[in-house]
Amino acid sequence: MTEQPTAQITVRRITPAAHAAFLRDRPASSFLQNPQWPAVKIDWRGESVGLFAADELIGAALVLYRRLPVPALVPYLGRRCLAYMAEGPVVDFAAHPAQTVLPPLIRYLKTQGAFLVRMGLPGEVRRWEAATVRKALSAGKHSRLAELTAAEEDHQAATLHAQLQQLGWQPPQTEADFDAGQPQFTARIPLEPAQPEADPEEDLERRVEAALARMDSTSRRQTRKSTRSELSFSTAGAEQLDAWQALYEETAQRDDFLLRPKEYFQRMFAALDGQPDTECTLHLAHWNGTLLAAAIYIRQGKAAWYAYGASSSQERKRYAPRGLQLQQLRQALQAGCTWYDLGGISPSLDPEHPLAGLTRFKTTMGADAVESHGEWDLPLNRPLAAAFKAYMARRW
Repeated sequence: MTEQPTAQITVRRITPAAHAAFLRDRPASSFLQNPQWPAVKIDWRGESVGLFAADELIGAALVLYRRLPVPALVPYLGRRCLAYMAEGPVVDFAAHPAQTVLPPLIRYLKTQGAFLVRMGLPGEVRRWEAATVRKALSAGKHSRLAELTAAEEDHQAATLHAQLQQLGWQPPQTEADFDAGQPQFTARIPLEPAQPEADPEEDLERRVEAALARMDSTSRRQTRKSTRSELSFSTAGAEQLDAWQALYEETAQRDDFLLRPKEYFQRMFAALDGQPDTECTLHLAHWNGTLLAAAIYIRQGKAAWYAYGASSSQERKRYAPRGLQLQQLRQALQAGCTWYDLGGISPSLDPEHPLAGLTRFKTTMGADAVESHGEWDLPLNRPLAAAFKAYMARRW
């Protein structure tokens, strides 16, 4: 049997509407690939790019461009830029190999002035169950997640990674601390699917109980207590961002992290809220009129994220943040999501590591540890790429 030749891949800009329609058929895609996301990241220039086999759109990417931080007196360098695809491109590499898809994409990005291309391919490479990670952290006998037996593993990932390296891509360096960009290891709570024949309300409660059952006993007890502690839960949009920002700034000062300005969240709600297949919701927990906790929830397609959270030092025994997690879980289940993401964790299993507490908390909430492909770099101009990385390392 004669093998059929692979259709030549061409790359060109597509409209945001065409991009959104493509992602709609791929409901696990990240909101970081949403064509409206550049309206949030105003320091970057964004465009939607399509990958075509003949006339068929087989892949898409939201590309964010960041110019080199150089004086305007150097116009040539000022036109050069980093091309960044967070959680992209969205393409089936099993059907369309990297050797076929990526070179045309790189040629296109070169025409846009890219000196360095960074991509964080979507997909799960390995997954470790929450209970397994919790036990390993308590025992202190392992140093890294990779030493544990994974519950699931994508055995095609090694082939893809080998193909990327043959094309000149540099793999991510797995670090115990968070680096710039998107984390390679995250915490995700898998959600049970609805039963079509069941009563919708009863089935929702069943799935909520299944999510609670994944928690350890302490988290489950505290979460249940939050529903009985006279808290008032509500949802809002951008109109309540003043209240959010005040609590968020209090949290940042207490926990010593860098915060984003209110304008960032205003842009986020304007870009994501109310779109087809996308939600951006502010969850609030009050007690006697006092805001005790707030959280920003994002959903795109069948995936949901706990994006940001804030809490007061008052009335901690009411467990308002736990209650908000339950509210977000419920919203994700109502939307038919397959998982709810709690954000990044460290791959370290050292119980004394500064980020061990974060991993412990998220896994006690029932979240599995998930390893992604990580962010890969392709230097197109090695001196400029090296200088840019050195600059970013000093900033970080």
